[in-house]
Amino acid sequence: MQRLCLTLFMLLLAACQSTRPPQPLERMNDVAFYALSLADTPYRYGGNKDGFDCSGFVQHVFLSTLGVKLPRTSAEMSRVGDPADQLQPGDLVFFNTGSQPYSHVGIYLGEQHFVHAPSSGKSIMVTNMFEPYWQSRYNGARRVTVP
Repeated sequence: MQRLCLTLFMLLLAACQSTRPPQPLERMNDVAFYALSLADTPYRYGGNKDGFDCSGFVQHVFLSTLGVKLPRTSAEMSRVGDPADQLQPGDLVFFNTGSQPYSHVGIYLGEQHFVHAPSSGKSIMVTNMFEPYWQSRYNGARRVTVP
């Protein structure tokens, strides 16, 4: 929970910069903040309301904040939007966690952290992308076009 509070504080601090960010970035910050508000929601395979699996979580966040309907699976999501080399809050980040590429998805928050629904028995959480487990499984990122 302390890590979640620290990440939220860093995002708020970045949002309070003296220059106002462009509108699309503001909308993507909304995605990140809403995703953080769901921390501690339980993981539920196939879930998309009372508990979430990774893609159900991402799909719910984008639909609730931007009205954007993403595909249901992480593999399908990996083909949406444009490749993102320099990550920004709201980008989709993909990992190979099931012996196949793009088997896990989360939402990038900034400062090398992402929020995701990790696995059965856990809850939505914030994780450092450079932890060895995640770094070795990283497949890339996509930036969803904001309407």
